[in-house]
Amino acid sequence: MKNFCRALREALCYWRSIVLATGCSLIVAALWGGNIGALFPIIQVTLGEETLQQWVDGKIAAAEEGISRLAGEIAALEARSAVAGADEQRQLAARHAQLASERSNQEASLASALRLRPLIYRLCPTDPFLTVVAVIVVLMVSTLIKHVFMLINTMLIARVSINIARGTRMRIFERAMHMDRAGFAKYGTSGFTMQISATTDMLATGIMEVYGGAIREPLKILACLAGACLISWRLLVLSLIIAPLVTYVIVWLSKRIKSVSRRALEQARSFQHVMLEAFGSIQTVQAYGMERTEQRRFERTTRELLRLQLKGAFYNALTRPVTELLGIGMVGTTIIIGAYLVLYHETHLFGVRITDTPLSVSTMMVFFGLLVGASDPVRKLSTVFTGVNSGVAAADMLYPLLDRVPLIQSPPAPRAAARPHSKLELRELSFAYLEQDYVLQNINLEIPFGSKIALVGANGSGKSSLIHLICRFYDPQQGAVLLDGVDLRELALDDVRSRIGLVTQQTELFNDTILYNIRYGSLHASDEQVRQAAEMAHAHEFIMTFPEQYATRVGQSGQRLSGGQRQRIALARAFLRNPEILILDEATSQIDVESEKLINQALTEYSKHRTLIMITHRMANLYLADRVYELERGCIRLRESRQMQVA
Repeated sequence: MKNFCRALREALCYWRSIVLATGCSLIVAALWGGNIGALFPIIQVTLGEETLQQWVDGKIAAAEEGISRLAGEIAALEARSAVAGADEQRQLAARHAQLASERSNQEASLASALRLRPLIYRLCPTDPFLTVVAVIVVLMVSTLIKHVFMLINTMLIARVSINIARGTRMRIFERAMHMDRAGFAKYGTSGFTMQISATTDMLATGIMEVYGGAIREPLKILACLAGACLISWRLLVLSLIIAPLVTYVIVWLSKRIKSVSRRALEQARSFQHVMLEAFGSIQTVQAYGMERTEQRRFERTTRELLRLQLKGAFYNALTRPVTELLGIGMVGTTIIIGAYLVLYHETHLFGVRITDTPLSVSTMMVFFGLLVGASDPVRKLSTVFTGVNSGVAAADMLYPLLDRVPLIQSPPAPRAAARPHSKLELRELSFAYLEQDYVLQNINLEIPFGSKIALVGANGSGKSSLIHLICRFYDPQQGAVLLDGVDLRELALDDVRSRIGLVTQQTELFNDTILYNIRYGSLHASDEQVRQAAEMAHAHEFIMTFPEQYATRVGQSGQRLSGGQRQRIALARAFLRNPEILILDEATSQIDVESEKLINQALTEYSKHRTLIMITHRMANLYLADRVYELERGCIRLRESRQMQVA
């Protein structure tokens, strides 16, 4: 609940909309109770066969007669009390207090009737039938007004919740973009997808229910109960006798719904993971005939989700009969007690005063109507409970992610390093993805600016991990990566990344044009600069064969291009960035031999004034390097240098 309260506080930035929506809720509640109260004139006229003018005059006459009678009884009582003994005086005092209370009630009734009389004579028809027609017209108009304000209320709260959902999605996406690699791996693509879509929608629904139904429906209940209280507050208290039990059951259901909603969200993330993994590896799935296996995996995860959703549906379904039980209990209790009071013209029940004067049939029917009017919003609160509980579960999943501080970020006061730098150094470097399971140990390597080095070694020897540390995707557990003697952790993260151009074996392209993909990371480059970078990467030739040339869309992950074409576009992107440090991680592994020779020639010229770091298993690429280092079991050694090759 703590996280959901944070979401509600954040929604208060739209306080104007919330205040206006609350005002609309107050108007809706007043009209809701007023419409039910307006039934009284109809009942009074149709059952009593009298006009409202006759009715109010009768009320005034009855009140005046009652006051006169009670005044006489009180005067006689006072005279008798003057000569009575001590014991009788106590009895007479109690009777005197009762009569004084009744006279006070009669005086209040007379005062209200006198205030009401001019309005009735001025506004109401004198014909009973026309009175019914007038009341019905007023009811229709007020109902129309009520629904207009309800529509405004709904749209204002929808605006708040939709804006909160959009803002939350933006924050999650921003968090994902700046998340360190370890943190991103913890949630995965499926986790972030789930948080941005379904979880955020659940949070928005919860916020909408709180500022919408959770305010509007209780106000409607209060409006009806207030009207019932004016008729007989003691009878109203008796009608709510089962409310504590129902409230306890609702609280218990709320806890169960919240628990099931949280588990359902976690399971939904699992099924999203299976789905996205299968879709992302569809070629491998089909090549190895694993379609049925993936279907079974998906079926298992969705079966568990189905079980949790059915459980949640069961608890949600229980809230409706429980809340309706409260409404029926209120009305049923009132009918029993009210029938007794009306039929036997009583004011007491089991010796307890319920009303000051006997209730009429029409008054009792209005009381029933007000309780029925209160039971409808009570029933609707079951939907509110469901939405709020889902919102609580969603908030408990979202806010830990939003509160997570990226492990890799810029220091508060970053230092500066020269451009271009003079030396890149790895000093006493040790790194592990998992605690104590080091993939790099005590690495010492100095790379002067303009050097060209190659890293070779078996798979898993730590070559890519070394690149990750240079790019500061991770930080080492021991030692440091230094740029002109300054630890990368002391430099601004944008400063570090802007100096590096990275091309990996797993080429990542966006579902946009070739022009966009080459220009990615250098958005202000001109078309001519893009073309020159493409020519240097020997991509211009095949690009010009497409009907739309540089405007050709490459498809999801570049699937409309061959592996070699994708790598050449990625190389052009790195060339266009014009970095100080160019890192090639098996960047030409899918390029044909002739194209690779041409690219290597371009690299020889291109890398004269920048540092080149290559990871490669192809011996033809090693001639570009001044030094070749071999990694084995997390340790590094110099295998050969240009001087060795010349000797």
